[in-house]
Amino acid sequence: MSKHDHGFATRSIHAGQEFDPTTGAIIPPIYQTSTFVQDGVGGLRGGYEYSRSANPTRTALETQLAALEGAKHGFSFASGLAAEDALIRTALRPGDHIVIGNDVYGGTYRLINRVHGAWGIEHTVVDLGDLEAVEAAIIPGRTKLLWVETPSNPLMKISDIAALAALAHRHEVLSVVDNTFASPALQQPLSLGADIVVHSTTKYLGGHSDVLGGAIIMNDDELAEQLGFVQFAAGAVSAPLDAWLTTRGIKTLAVRMRQHSANAQAIAEFLDGHAAVERVYYPGLESHPGHELAARQMSGFGGMLSLALVGGPAAATRLVEKTKLFALAESLGGVESLIGLPAQMTHASVKGTELAVPENVVRLSVGIEDVADLIADLDRALAKVLKASAKH
Repeated sequence: MSKHDHGFATRSIHAGQEFDPTTGAIIPPIYQTSTFVQDGVGGLRGGYEYSRSANPTRTALETQLAALEGAKHGFSFASGLAAEDALIRTALRPGDHIVIGNDVYGGTYRLINRVHGAWGIEHTVVDLGDLEAVEAAIIPGRTKLLWVETPSNPLMKISDIAALAALAHRHEVLSVVDNTFASPALQQPLSLGADIVVHSTTKYLGGHSDVLGGAIIMNDDELAEQLGFVQFAAGAVSAPLDAWLTTRGIKTLAVRMRQHSANAQAIAEFLDGHAAVERVYYPGLESHPGHELAARQMSGFGGMLSLALVGGPAAATRLVEKTKLFALAESLGGVESLIGLPAQMTHASVKGTELAVPENVVRLSVGIEDVADLIADLDRALAKVLKASAKH
């Protein structure tokens, strides 16, 4: 059987994780080394010479990453944005163009708009749910990437990966899917026609809020060779310990994502219709406009949800400052629950643009704690929000 013939949970645990042949250690060792002794000039053992070019611990993770998405090539970077930066510099040149959705992560927009914009890369922002608008935004000969994020951050928009990939291919454009929110446990973009998958492995893949990382995953041999050169030449690789921590996290991804999804569904249903809540953004709710599409292209609805507060920005601020179990912090995807105010935190970089997040929106990264405790925490905090709003 090939490494992709096993089930997802099996691949998560075993891909790239052969036991140590010297000692029999079931967990491969961390190769915490910068360089490797050569058997004579050019006599490399296993192809390893210097840890920027390759390291066995990173190789193990990259094998695991590729297996998760059913792909041929996986690359592990120091952060999600480092991965995105390397991809853009590999696939585009000054004068080229990217089409992006109007609800992308603020850091991705900042990278494309301010860093690569200064380098001569142009972009157009569109509603990815409007295929005609997406097609109209493509500039023949100049558009090189169609950047898709689904579910999106933080408004949980669902984009049709298969339809967008097919549209991109008609125009000889590469389709890129940021699969961070869903994780490969719930969504497989390459199987739906996408060309490239990107991840912030800091989030669900690592899963324990203790490591930074990013990944690029693809099947294209030529593009993979080019990306590998950029990774080596620019050097934004994951360190051995970071790679090992990410690998450790991935081994429980399947079971964690089931619990994240179950908890988020219960919380979304609790919040839906609450007196303090104007709207809940969660694709697991039948009222969500992308519910049917999400049910088709995802095997679960994930652990992320957002809510708009009735009392506006003041109410949103009160809520994020009143919870106890939901910790006020950026990032997402860990086993512990987090709460944040995107307009002031993760998406501050898109203020004043067409990507600006409503200031009354609160984002929840629902952890795997007992869901009754999480609901009680939100219930108490929302009661305080309602009480404060009544005074005003």
